[in-house]
Amino acid sequence: MYYSPLDQFMVKPLLMMSESLTVSMTNYTLYLMLVVTLMVITYGLVRSGKLVSTRWGVAIISLYDTMLNLVTGQMGRRAGYYYPLVYTVFNVMLLANLVSMVPYSFAATGQLVPVIGLSLATWMGNVVLGLYLHGLGFFATFVPGGTPTPTVPVLVTIECTSYCSRAISTGTRLGANILSGHTTMTILGGTIIGTMSSSIFGFITGVVPIAGVVAITITEFGIAIIQAYVFSITTSGYIKDSVDTH
Repeated sequence: MYYSPLDQFMVKPLLMMSESLTVSMTNYTLYLMLVVTLMVITYGLVRSGKLVSTRWGVAIISLYDTMLNLVTGQMGRRAGYYYPLVYTVFNVMLLANLVSMVPYSFAATGQLVPVIGLSLATWMGNVVLGLYLHGLGFFATFVPGGTPTPTVPVLVTIECTSYCSRAISTGTRLGANILSGHTTMTILGGTIIGTMSSSIFGFITGVVPIAGVVAITITEFGIAIIQAYVFSITTSGYIKDSVDTH
């Protein structure tokens, strides 16, 4: 159990080689390495052809096709340049969300500092991309077409605020959804223990919160997939805005 948001950054020893040599890492790093390992294993199995005729293979192909249609629908012929990034982001988020559903595991995407950091890095990359492609013309994004001259300062301020809010809104949405779901499950889990250990009547009525935990767990699996998709579609949309400006 974590009592402070900073616990995710505590360096914990994994392997003691000697008194002066210890292999250590944070919880977030450990689970991120697990996610990357799962991605590499899956990619290797797909490349080897062992998943082609299986249900897992069909699922992976379906995810690939879904994300390809998403990026192509937003960017058209330019989708090939940015699809690998969006597809990788989707896989990382999806696997991290699903790994967090394993009992006694660590919700990497439920930690606001790392996910907001990723959101901020993506936003900065879009700004650099827009400046690289359009130069100073990129700032025309903040002036809607047909805007009357007297209202330009007000609309530019609103558009700049809206654009800058993207730096944290994407990560905050993901982290808040994952964190709220896990918090609800933790609260109900504690309720089950307290209720069923109080009396025989409490043991019988404890079935109700158990049913609630089962329902929330099923819902959380859907949220894990949806939030990964939402993060990817917003990332793709922001890239499109940097490429097309309007």
